[in-house]
Amino acid sequence: MSDSPSSPAAVTHTPAGPTPDDPPTFYPRSRLWAILGLVLLADALDMIDSTVTNIAAPSIVADIGGGPGLIKWLGASYALALGVLLVVGGRLGDKYGQRRLYLVGMTGFTVASACAGLATSPGVMVAARVMQGAFGALLIPQGIAIMSRTFPRSMLRAAFGLFGPLLGIAAVGGPILAGFLIDLDVAGLGWRAVFLVNIVLGGVGIPLACWLLPREPRRSADARGVVIDARGSAALAVAMFGLMFGLIEGPETGWGVTAVAALVAGALGFVVFVRRLRTAPDPLLRPSLFANRGFTAGLVMGLVFFAATSGLMYVLSLFLQGALHRTPGEAALALMPLTLGIMTAAFACMGLMARLGRTLVLAGLTITLVGVGWFLALVLTQGLHLGTWAMVPPVFVMGLGLGACFGTIYDIALGDVSADEAGSASGSLSAVQQLANGVGSAAVTTVYLAALGTGEDTAVDALAVALVVVLVITVLCLPVARLLPRHAPVESHPA
Repeated sequence: MSDSPSSPAAVTHTPAGPTPDDPPTFYPRSRLWAILGLVLLADALDMIDSTVTNIAAPSIVADIGGGPGLIKWLGASYALALGVLLVVGGRLGDKYGQRRLYLVGMTGFTVASACAGLATSPGVMVAARVMQGAFGALLIPQGIAIMSRTFPRSMLRAAFGLFGPLLGIAAVGGPILAGFLIDLDVAGLGWRAVFLVNIVLGGVGIPLACWLLPREPRRSADARGVVIDARGSAALAVAMFGLMFGLIEGPETGWGVTAVAALVAGALGFVVFVRRLRTAPDPLLRPSLFANRGFTAGLVMGLVFFAATSGLMYVLSLFLQGALHRTPGEAALALMPLTLGIMTAAFACMGLMARLGRTLVLAGLTITLVGVGWFLALVLTQGLHLGTWAMVPPVFVMGLGLGACFGTIYDIALGDVSADEAGSASGSLSAVQQLANGVGSAAVTTVYLAALGTGEDTAVDALAVALVVVLVITVLCLPVARLLPRHAPVESHPA
């Protein structure tokens, strides 16, 4: 559940069609801008739905039950499904056509949102969130490929320049919209309106996509030759969901047989996945990338850092609503400085990355330590009397640190990757970030809820434990950051 503005640099696959250097198919500029709007709509849906449960989780659990287990699964199920299938979604677009996959993804995402909004039990809700993530993985990768095939090079550069600001608005607006929809209780829907609003967006987007998105020519030999490692994808899915099920359900059930069996199945799935990387003719991730120290350092650091910080965002919302009794709308506003800090730093780093390189990552980690440490001191001194205005400075500083890392770690990790491996590497990093969001939302929340116990007076100590965990992980990332390449690639997206 990343609050960072998505970047088109993180291309999830290498399009089989023409590159921006090829003569693009001619379309009126008005139609091209409308196509950009559809691409942004898909990314905005992901940005909003990956963050709304940060705010909506307490209201959902209070209505349909599920307790701490559902709180953990709400974010993890979406992010894990998206991360596991993201690279596969890009390759399916290459094989069967980006327009077709966009329509399938948008339709499925809309139906899944309706299922989530109408859910009456925890099981149905988790299944709907998995469906949202899976169809999101089909939808999101198609945009860059469609634009690369149809936009003139100069217009492509301008279009990419709009991604950050507009998706930044979605990152800020998503949780705030969720909070106020719940507070307003529109038509008595409460939290359900957070998901049901996607029916309106999908109802507009699907017919427009049918009308505007260009039809692909008949599949070329290159498209027919695209290989999708279904076994590797299935093994990764078993590994991630098995491990997450065990880690989430284990503490709730006293580490019963089901939780332990899930952990074993997850471990076996991971073994099979690693074996597929070595034996598959076209694996999801090229094994040679692991010989690249800079890429491996970025992969590992991104996984643990993004997991810790995405979990922290979730925990802050739970603390605000559960311990400080803020409404969902008030909690969203209290966390807005965090997202504004992320956006500010991410945009500032765009102009500094070429000159400072991995120094930006080290600066971001240091600023994160300052912000989290400052907030920890505030929590320990003010406790349950913590005011919203007192939170603004440390939360904003925390956001600055996160934004400096979100905007740089993975771009710089690609600095020493060869051109023929760049597509596989960038796609893998995008998927890992989503997996980290899922792992983090569950793991850090588990730490918080385990320390919380049953009394409200323990909430301060529980939040302090979660903050200390984030501080420790951030400190451990500092030496790893020095293993990153000194600089990002000269040109990190096809603009």
